[in-house]
Amino acid sequence: MGADELSATLWRERRQLDFLLFLLETQLLHLRAGNWHRLQYTASELEKVVESLRFESLARGVEAAALAAEWKAPDQTSLPSLAGMAPAGIWPDLLKEHHRALVILLESIDAVAADNLSALEQEREPADAEPDDLAIMTLDVNVQRARAAVTSAALPSLRDFLGTT
Repeated sequence: MGADELSATLWRERRQLDFLLFLLETQLLHLRAGNWHRLQYTASELEKVVESLRFESLARGVEAAALAAEWKAPDQTSLPSLAGMAPAGIWPDLLKEHHRALVILLESIDAVAADNLSALEQEREPADAEPDDLAIMTLDVNVQRARAAVTSAALPSLRDFLGTT
């Protein structure tokens, strides 16, 4: 029962992480194309998916704690530890597969996030032919917002659960 719920939560989290990766790649494409005026949209979407991932993280914590209690493990047991103590059957392999897929997604997110942060440091010009002070200030605010959104994709609680910190 508890393993079913944890697995379902991990599937949802994997889908959200894949969407986060897509959004980071999309933002990077806009940055490389010089579409700095699109930052307000990409940052907004990144903020939404990171917020959604926070809720998934809470659900994962609840389900992992319930499963740990069911399997007589400590509350803060990592996914590799849960997989190692899973009863014979499908659960050891399925939990290991979740772990493998989540680690791969996080590595990809880290790489694209680093590229995004690097691109956000580049020299940029507002989209207007003759930028005014307001256009420059708006661009700076959008760059700061995009940088904060990319930085929030670090997901430390997931890293702890995966045992990768």
